Amino acid sequence: MNKIHLFACVLLAACGTATETAEKKPVDKMNYPETRKDSLAGDTLHGTWVADPYRWLEHDTTAETADWVQRQNAVTEEYLAKIPFRKDIAKRYEELYNFPKVTAPEKVGDLYFISKNSGLQNQFVIYVRKGVDGEDKVFIDPNAIDPAGTTTFGLLGSSKDDRYMAIGVQKAGSDWQDIEVWDLSTFTKTNDLLKWCKFSGAAWYKNGFFYSRYPAPAEGTELSGESKFQKVYYHKLGDPQEKDALVWEDQKNGDLYVGLGTTEGEEFATLYISTGTDGFEQYYLDLRTGVMPNPSTAWVPLQQGFDHKTSISAFEPKSGKLLVMTDVDAPKYRLVAVDPTKPAQADWKDVIPQKEELLQGVSTGGGLLFAEYLKDATSRFYRYNSDGTGETEVKLPDLGSAGGFGGKREDTYSFYSFTSFTDPGTIYKYDYASGKSEVYFRPELKFDPSQFVTEQVFYPSKDGTKVPMFIVRKKGVELNGKNPTLLYSYGGFNISLSPSFSTSRMILLEQGGIFALANLRGGGEYGEDWHKAGMKEKKQNVFDDFISAAEYLIANKYTDKEHLAVNGGSNGGLLIGAVMTQRPDLFKVAFPEVGVLDMLRYQKFTAGFGWTPEYGNADNSKEEFEYLRKYSPLHNVKPASYPATMVMTADHDDRVVPSHSFKFISTLQPAQQGDAPVLIRVQTQAGHGAGMPTSKIIEQQADKWSFFFQNVGMTPKFDELKGLAK
Repeated sequence: MNKIHLFACVLLAACGTATETAEKKPVDKMNYPETRKDSLAGDTLHGTWVADPYRWLEHDTTAETADWVQRQNAVTEEYLAKIPFRKDIAKRYEELYNFPKVTAPEKVGDLYFISKNSGLQNQFVIYVRKGVDGEDKVFIDPNAIDPAGTTTFGLLGSSKDDRYMAIGVQKAGSDWQDIEVWDLSTFTKTNDLLKWCKFSGAAWYKNGFFYSRYPAPAEGTELSGESKFQKVYYHKLGDPQEKDALVWEDQKNGDLYVGLGTTEGEEFATLYISTGTDGFEQYYLDLRTGVMPNPSTAWVPLQQGFDHKTSISAFEPKSGKLLVMTDVDAPKYRLVAVDPTKPAQADWKDVIPQKEELLQGVSTGGGLLFAEYLKDATSRFYRYNSDGTGETEVKLPDLGSAGGFGGKREDTYSFYSFTSFTDPGTIYKYDYASGKSEVYFRPELKFDPSQFVTEQVFYPSKDGTKVPMFIVRKKGVELNGKNPTLLYSYGGFNISLSPSFSTSRMILLEQGGIFALANLRGGGEYGEDWHKAGMKEKKQNVFDDFISAAEYLIANKYTDKEHLAVNGGSNGGLLIGAVMTQRPDLFKVAFPEVGVLDMLRYQKFTAGFGWTPEYGNADNSKEEFEYLRKYSPLHNVKPASYPATMVMTADHDDRVVPSHSFKFISTLQPAQQGDAPVLIRVQTQAGHGAGMPTSKIIEQQADKWSFFFQNVGMTPKFDELKGLAK
């Protein structure tokens, strides 16, 4: 449970920009669908009446809500259909997206599992080969199982004898997960099927595995009802789910996440209990005694209370110690050795002490330790002996993001991936003995990465705090203050944003546009202090950081208010909702995606209770109610001239339920005083984002960039792009 994630075009002065200002035309007054208001709906919170006239839209399965969604989508489609270059953008995006994609191999005995997408397949196909250089054979093809392309399959882990593999199956983007078991001796599915799992792995032990699940939800509430009372069970292979043994439960507190893991050799079971997405408790149990955990098991506490993050990374058999990553006395984290017979913090011994850089995580493989650090939001990796000696930096190809290196104790090599803003992911094979890397897979692209350059700047926020920001553009782009620019960020939940590739951004970059990513407070880029500076009553710091990023881009002539768009998803959707209601004058276009937009009721749906450590809870106290209401996007919409806005959500999003977006756009449309459109795009048969089929990704991104270019007054040109592929 460890912490959880450029360069050679002809100068534009010589060849001209790939965009041009479109002729300004009168904007038709938008005819938005009528949305019924319920004047009686609302709550009295701490003596204050809070109206909620669109609460009926929280009922996502009613015919009235379905009709409202259909009418809103029709208006959005009518608007998008009139954009003359929409089809050209979709065609170009399809061209860019159509290249082979491969994941790093996962070793199970003498088998290697690799996921591939030939280019435009809706879902990655899982292949298996015998030996690292063996012939690939299809293991699971989701596209054949579900022609609609909305079902995903993921490897959850193999049994210790490498005979069985647990597979997670998710449909239409929902967080709900079925767990299947496959026999790797025959590559066939067994009869084992586990239902109503969510946020669960499969921790193998003996002839079965531990997993987490919820009680079956009431019919009709599967995608919106609160997820309460998660429990841990043990499933014995061959048994029906009804016979699974209950391992852990809390009958009084339903607002807990719980997960159980096992160490590589099944020496210890590790128990994780959390009130949400911040601190957690960590316990362990010595399985070498042969005792099977049950509801009355006395687990050994390693970290109690929810103020810290302490997690067991591995068990080191030579020393007999648990290797533990913790932020106790180390807000940027350290790795310690813990004697299982003496778990008190006073007896913890540093293996990898805290450094100036953030320790993101520690993996093991080949008897070695691999520590991933983050330096100004870019990856650094160091290898160590199992006792923390022999520190050696692993040289990465460039500044970007890397991940991997892990394996079993007896392995002699592993794999890692490297990506940047213009590298979609090169996979390297890493030899444990020599420490040498060799390219295992490098994709063939439909563009030349050397045409683009990335810079990192540090700008002052409102209170003077220095905030880093990456800026990506084509070489030779003139800083004339009029470049179409997209500013993206997240700013929360201790999540770090490091360089990553997005095919869709190339639509912007190759047109001479600019992409900027700001590393706001609330994220994890600089450890727990950076995170806590953007939590709860300090959340306004996050919005100030973002607004300051926009002002920096404008002041330094990257763009201006007429060409600047802002984008964020989930907690980032909250960010966009907040800044566009606080500073509607600062942005030309806004994309709040799958956003948490009703901060007074978010905790009442699905897993929303788990975000209260990050945001607070309006029901708890008047203080929390007041600071949440002060920035809650839904409750701060007032008559104003708002930027062109396309709210984006999905009908199967059971992480951030779509009613957030439904109620926000219903409030925004009658409040819009300007001519810019404020629309909602509701994706069907999709969820929070993960697992969306390629066909829907292309449609969604074509609509997004069409809306962007139309509303910043730029017409994209595609003829100049011929022959630019590397």
